Amino acid sequence: MEFHQTVLPNGLNVVAELNPRAHSTAVGFYVRTGSRHETSDCSGVSHFLEHMAFKGNDRFTAADVNRIFDELGANYNAQTGEETTLYYASMLPEYLPRTFELLAALMQPSLREDDFEIEKQVILEEIGMYDDLPAFLTHDLAMATHFKGHALGQSILGTRESIRDLPVERMRNYFRQRYHAANITLVATGNSSWDQILELAHQHCLTIPSGAPHEEWGLWLPQPSSIEQQRPQLSQTHAMMFSAAPPSQSSLRFAAELLSAIAGDGESGRLYWDLVDPGHAESCDLSYNEFFDNGLWGGYLSGDPEMTGENLERVEAIFQELNEHGVTQDELDEAFNKVAARIVIRSERPMGRLSVVGGDWLYRQEHLTVEAEIAAYRAVTTDQIQGLLKQYPLQLTTVVQLQPSE
Repeated sequence: MEFHQTVLPNGLNVVAELNPRAHSTAVGFYVRTGSRHETSDCSGVSHFLEHMAFKGNDRFTAADVNRIFDELGANYNAQTGEETTLYYASMLPEYLPRTFELLAALMQPSLREDDFEIEKQVILEEIGMYDDLPAFLTHDLAMATHFKGHALGQSILGTRESIRDLPVERMRNYFRQRYHAANITLVATGNSSWDQILELAHQHCLTIPSGAPHEEWGLWLPQPSSIEQQRPQLSQTHAMMFSAAPPSQSSLRFAAELLSAIAGDGESGRLYWDLVDPGHAESCDLSYNEFFDNGLWGGYLSGDPEMTGENLERVEAIFQELNEHGVTQDELDEAFNKVAARIVIRSERPMGRLSVVGGDWLYRQEHLTVEAEIAAYRAVTTDQIQGLLKQYPLQLTTVVQLQPSE
């Protein structure tokens, strides 16, 4: 494995983890923009803009984009989150130049008004589709509640009203503010050479305008809150349970990932054995979510509405037991084995390494090899888990429930 990093003359970051023995190559453009960077009058614009990038520019039509990617056999897509938008593709190494050219073109779309109005209807249909997914609705409401008053509480999709009322010029202004070189990181992994990556980057990325990064970060201290809403289409209760966890720059993030596996792994954590396996709940898990300036313990529970109160008490009891007594060495060893296996299996494909290499550089300006990442998890002790829980206890700070209508 070879790691390289540089900054182009226009300010665009380039990082690469290259492996000449890999059978494929992956490339991604990470744009530091997402729902937290939006204002109320353009809620959902980051995700909308992701769709519009595939509508092409003066060189490639929307049909060209889809046709050429398909002709090359590339696996391509994009995704928008609270803090980043990622455009990526993986391909056979011999098709990297053409795939790179097309992917780079997505960074400079035309944003034509006709395309904008057509795609607006697609976004509205997507919002309607997610309205039928109770787990998504519960999570969206929980984020808005937990981060009320903070930019992380803003919906990634936006609302029907915000999308319907969004004019194309507002999207164009947002694009000019966020899609500049200082806000973009190019990541390459797999079978290529550093010389080839640099040549392609200079050939296709120097036309991206320069800019100055400007971010406003701030630790959020949520107030305890509980919300219950009813939905006529539901037959089960869906609940999200949030509390503060380490942010992305924290050295506690490795311990946090292991703790989430011990407490809430979907098929073997404490929550599973105490709630799901005995039949008290259909599902119950816990995840660790990290952001630039904040972190989140995110618990999820679904099951019989009549059991919800008892199940929340069971969850709280498990959390309290962990807060007071920590975890056992056997639990920590098992969690390490799970996490290490996931890291290794994911690393066997360049596309799997793309998300890790990109995330590490974007959030911490660091590069960890697979071996170094595994070593960091192996170094976590039960005492460190206990220290983590003292600083970031598992709690029901925010509880949001969606229940069937009576």
